[in-house]
Amino acid sequence: MRKEDLATALKGFAMGAANVVPGVSGGTIAFITGIYERLIEALKSFDVEAVKLGSKFQIKELWTKVDGRFLLSMGIGVILAFATLAKLLKWGFEHHPVLVFSLFFGLILASIPSVGKMIRKWDPSVFVVFLVGLGIAVSIAFLTPASESNNPIYLGICGVVAICSMIIPGLSGSFVLLLMGNYELIMLDSLSALFGGDLKTALPVLIPVGIGAVVGLLVLSRFLSWLFRTHHDNAVSAITGFVTGSLVIIWPWKTTMTTLIIDRHGEEKEKIIGFKDWSLPDFVRGETWLEIGAVAIGIALIVIIDRIAHKNKAV
Repeated sequence: MRKEDLATALKGFAMGAANVVPGVSGGTIAFITGIYERLIEALKSFDVEAVKLGSKFQIKELWTKVDGRFLLSMGIGVILAFATLAKLLKWGFEHHPVLVFSLFFGLILASIPSVGKMIRKWDPSVFVVFLVGLGIAVSIAFLTPASESNNPIYLGICGVVAICSMIIPGLSGSFVLLLMGNYELIMLDSLSALFGGDLKTALPVLIPVGIGAVVGLLVLSRFLSWLFRTHHDNAVSAITGFVTGSLVIIWPWKTTMTTLIIDRHGEEKEKIIGFKDWSLPDFVRGETWLEIGAVAIGIALIVIIDRIAHKNKAV
């Protein structure tokens, strides 16, 4: 594997890891690692011409048109993240949620300057769009989650909405699934079942979600590609607002609200229904310093990524 492909796979891995945690946006990771616009253009390239090339088995031309090497490398990284981290992050989120949120809080906090500096010129309209994006992201934190449903049509809608929020920096697909009531069913139970070989449990859920996700991707990628070409600064400003506002959702020192439910297997389990009681860290607690350390690690990772990106551009 070439160095470029390996770097893309690692960025895909980071995106996949981010998408498992409610409040963290894989789109943000794509944006701050410098692959976001390339990803959008690659997804947009799946059009009528691509279908014609595929139907004529012109594989080389199709591969070039859709930026296949890039998508394959990134896809491998995302799949590896889901396969290896779904259970780990599920365990971490259940037993050490503040540590998990602390790490991602550092990642997102440090990414804001990297995102904001992509705006070429700040003017009143750009600032207003930033405030709108900020307001939308903050308001999402206070919405009340719906009930879980395994209805195929609803699962398809979950796929459409979740993939749209996963690809929009600052909006977390996992958190949207949490609000729609299907986070645990899709991101934890079904993914864990899939990679554990329990296809009977996983496929009835993941197939309609996947169909919805593909539809959402094809539509949204075209819209975002047009938006970046025609309204670049406003698009980046809205994304900066989304990313900044998402810090409210990711803030580590808050109370996670849960309720006991009976799942489809008849087992009792806790379901996350939202967050409350945002507070400052309690420095008397020894664990707080570990959590602050996790924030620092997240910030350090972004600083390193940013320096590597600039070094590569200079070369």
